[in-house]
Amino acid sequence: MNKTLEHLQHAFEAPLKSPVLIFALVLFIILLSPILLRPIRIPGIIGLIISGVVIGPHGLNWLEKNSAVDLFSTIGLLYIMFIAGLELDMNEFKKTKHKSIWFGFFTFIIPIAIGFPVCHYILGYGILSSLLIASMFATHTLVSYPIVNSYGISKNEAVAITIGGTILTDTAVLIILAVISGATQGTINQEFWVTLGVSFAVFLFIMFGIIPRIAKWFFEKVESEKTANYIFVLAVVFFAAFMAEMAGLEPIIGAFVAGLALNKLIPHSSALMNRIEFIGNAIFIPFFLISVGMIVDVSVLTHGPTALIVAFTLTIVAVAGKYLAAWITQLVFKYSKQQRNVIFGLSSAHAAATLAVIMVGHRNGLIDDNVLNGTILLILVTCIISTIVTENASKKMIMAGDQDEHHYSEVNEKDEQLMIPIANLSNMEPILDFATLIKSKKSPHPISVVSVVKDDFQAEKNMATARKNLDNTVKYASGSETEVEIMAPVDINIASGISHTAQEIMANCLILGWPQETSFVEKIVGEKTESILNRTDANLFMCRFDKPFISHKSIICFVPSLAESELGFGYWMEKMLKLAQELSIPMKFVCNSRTQLEVEKYLEEESVSVPVSYENYEDWDNIYGLSAYAEENALLAFVSSRSGEVSYRDSLDGLAKRIGRYYKERNLILIFPSRLPNEHIDAYEDVKAAPIFRKLSREIGNMFSKDKI
Repeated sequence: MNKTLEHLQHAFEAPLKSPVLIFALVLFIILLSPILLRPIRIPGIIGLIISGVVIGPHGLNWLEKNSAVDLFSTIGLLYIMFIAGLELDMNEFKKTKHKSIWFGFFTFIIPIAIGFPVCHYILGYGILSSLLIASMFATHTLVSYPIVNSYGISKNEAVAITIGGTILTDTAVLIILAVISGATQGTINQEFWVTLGVSFAVFLFIMFGIIPRIAKWFFEKVESEKTANYIFVLAVVFFAAFMAEMAGLEPIIGAFVAGLALNKLIPHSSALMNRIEFIGNAIFIPFFLISVGMIVDVSVLTHGPTALIVAFTLTIVAVAGKYLAAWITQLVFKYSKQQRNVIFGLSSAHAAATLAVIMVGHRNGLIDDNVLNGTILLILVTCIISTIVTENASKKMIMAGDQDEHHYSEVNEKDEQLMIPIANLSNMEPILDFATLIKSKKSPHPISVVSVVKDDFQAEKNMATARKNLDNTVKYASGSETEVEIMAPVDINIASGISHTAQEIMANCLILGWPQETSFVEKIVGEKTESILNRTDANLFMCRFDKPFISHKSIICFVPSLAESELGFGYWMEKMLKLAQELSIPMKFVCNSRTQLEVEKYLEEESVSVPVSYENYEDWDNIYGLSAYAEENALLAFVSSRSGEVSYRDSLDGLAKRIGRYYKERNLILIFPSRLPNEHIDAYEDVKAAPIFRKLSREIGNMFSKDKI
């Protein structure tokens, strides 16, 4: 008994030695600290730092700094900077680049202009130390961005320029950090600048000229190997960090640049992005934040007034600098008071980048414990101020009527319901990925995946197969944390089952696989796809994805005349633009001049950030001419129409078969906009008498034109 007690006492002796116990303790902290601090509205980042202070060498001394803690801490620091580069919306930046550049300049130079003299002349720090601390004031983290998103003002110009300014100010601060780090290792002379310039240029060439090409090739070739994709991304991050170190820069600059380099290749709603964020937010980043807390020595605050004065001064300067930058931006661009407060709220929080800069300075001996402790207080105060100011300003903007509005789409984003009817598993994964990319983030409804079982003598056997297919779909969807609801209705035929289920769940959009070749008799009497079109009113996307999305350089959308008059015009426009934004690629519309005006009006009203171009095409009775605009490496989207609708014309008849034959091994989307409900063909009938002769003549014609559109 005594031996057991001694063993336990030895195991729990501070500081802890057992790697298993240390890891268990850290996991419990990661789990519990955000939960315990949530009721008093303290940000999770602060909870983890405070936990590190409590268990660290200057607290209870349960955990000491060792090689394992340093390793995880380094990984977490690099991970923070990598995700910061990966999550930036480059399209949004390009859209408002001029105003973003000015705001980025203001929010960078003003905090430094205030911070440097305060640190150098009032607090008495050296030139390099003062410059580093001042540059820390210039950084900001978009901690409160989820607030503006939830209030529906994320498309407001004030929000867009703040996001753009983040790219510029963080990049500029990291360049200053590179110079200061280099200066600490030697003198700043002509040789220093030449060496830094050349090594930096070589580093950027490798990161932006070579790495994206390798990454694109890798993602295309091993698309199905999900684990390999994540490992590849992780390898790129650490390779970039090492390359930066070799170039005389800080490793965090390499991680940030790696995020920018892979930005276009990893869609924000993809399964890969979900894995990157999940593992980082679950393990690596919390580990880093706890290790930051372990460095903090609270007892310094009791040694005299100096530590408190430094902490108070840093916080005042940080808040004042960001407020002045927002105020000057308001004056220059004539923004409202609420817009200024939103800019200030979003840009006032200091977190990830601030910690990164301060940790590098502390490690190089440029920053003392007073500044380190003061920075932790600064992070706590600015995160709280940012959250409160952003929320209040967002509410006032809503009351002033500045909320994002959607005049075109007949579907409320919060009510959106997507439905995917599946027949086989071969094309399920890319279609589910497509649905995940275009689905509204505001919709609480899961994606409905439906496998209709035909009511015949094999119904029981078919039901078992359907259930197995649906279970595999759920398994795949869980990889990107996509919520799916599986259904296996029994009906007299496939089209009827899909129609009834779509009506039952009030689906706004159906996403189907590409129609397979059917027999001559089936083509004449009534195909499955055409029956589904006849029986439903919802928007319908027919998809063929033979290549990974990463292979596309643009989306080309062929829009027939009068398509802007269809009920579903706004819906499919929103979805295709969302796809382009997720894939970070431009979009081209091939349409006539009247449709172009309506598209331009939509883009202006919805404040779309995707780069858009146009090609004029007037002769929509001649579909053959469209092939001249189908660029290589472009995803092709054809807008069609149901028979009898405003934009319908005979040239759109049988478009799926014709473009499917002509554009082999190309990714295709065929769009049928929604229509107002009307009386359809009887549920038990698959034959329309009137169009049967037209169908017969069309199929006979197709036999003699296999290679034409």
